[in-house]
Amino acid sequence: MTIPELYKIYLDNPVIQTDTRKLQPGGIYFALSGANFDGNSFAQQALEKGVAYAVVDNPSLALDERYIVVENALEALQQLALHHRKQFSIPFIAITGSNGKTTTKELVTAVLRSRFITYATDGNLNNHIGVPLTILKIKRDAQMAVIEMGANHQKEIAGYCKIALPDYGIITNCGKAHIEGFGGIEGVRKGKGELYDFIRENNGSIFRNTDLGYLEEMAKGISKQITYGSANAEVIGKPLMTGVFLQVAMMSRHTETTIETRLVGEYNFPNVMAAVAVGLHFGIGIDDIKKAIAVYDPDNSRSQWVRKGSNALILDAYNANPTSMRAAILNFAAADLPHKILWLGGMKEMGADEEKEHSELVSLIAGFQWDSVILVGKEFAGIHGPYTWFGNSALAAEYIRQHPPLNSSILLKGSRGSKMEVLMDALK
Repeated sequence: MTIPELYKIYLDNPVIQTDTRKLQPGGIYFALSGANFDGNSFAQQALEKGVAYAVVDNPSLALDERYIVVENALEALQQLALHHRKQFSIPFIAITGSNGKTTTKELVTAVLRSRFITYATDGNLNNHIGVPLTILKIKRDAQMAVIEMGANHQKEIAGYCKIALPDYGIITNCGKAHIEGFGGIEGVRKGKGELYDFIRENNGSIFRNTDLGYLEEMAKGISKQITYGSANAEVIGKPLMTGVFLQVAMMSRHTETTIETRLVGEYNFPNVMAAVAVGLHFGIGIDDIKKAIAVYDPDNSRSQWVRKGSNALILDAYNANPTSMRAAILNFAAADLPHKILWLGGMKEMGADEEKEHSELVSLIAGFQWDSVILVGKEFAGIHGPYTWFGNSALAAEYIRQHPPLNSSILLKGSRGSKMEVLMDALK
């Protein structure tokens, strides 16, 4: 079946599904396969549960007209998304980066939704499946689209750009993340820079943080740039940390005002500034931008302020790499909070740099006074110094249940694979 033919079926059945555990009646099931599973084997089950069609790439499983046979189910999903994308002439904004891309996406979306009908990536569904699924959820009433793009190796962002065809791009930063796949910081910049490459080749626009000099170098040749930062930018601001939550003093476009946020940490300053720059560029008034940012309350284990009993936690346990770990620790150390405790999980995908990066993290911790420190994960084995160490989060949680902190401020951070949220759950 051709993509145009499949698209006609999609228009009548616009719900795309890939997980038989979460099926809704109607729509189209795509039989995607991975290293340890074959989606084709679930096609009959999907149809029995009420989906209208099943797209499969194993012809022998096609039992009746409800089965749509394609050469490759994943490629068909991506090409269907591209075909759908081409039906729109609205601005598509792509966001990538080592740190802050999901928070930036959420803030940008919140600001845009104050005026426009805006569709955006759900959660962090930002991979080779998530990007096309996001695009296929965009309805005809859309006025804006915000697409988050994650990557851990070269050519990944380039591939997503060929599906999403972004008109605007934001690279939040290029830090020490997914080093194993990218092959070092230069590899990270090259991989994330694939977004700039697409924008450059297609005469698009970027929103660029002037506080990161390397982005200026990466952006050479892009004629349309909207800049933001703490200086030398069209949209200028300054981070303020007078309490737990970040405030941003705006000093641009003849406007001096303060933006309140529910975000913990000065490291969220560029994320807020990106959202302000996007909003101003698309004609949204500063008062509406302020309101949208002020009411945004993170609920995805990113920069959350959580109270459990007598304790207060900064919950930032969805992702961690050397850059974000260092920023979070330094921010926490500088915060005016009582009885500071660190609960840190190991950083994943460090490759050959794993021991070095975790050793440097322990050295950074040693430069400050803490009430206590718990380190979790095999990554800290043998290099945890004088601090309490556990091989996994379950063991650490049991220790916390037996030795609960009281009236303390806790930074809880680690890679998703470290399952650090288990430690918070151990608190009463």
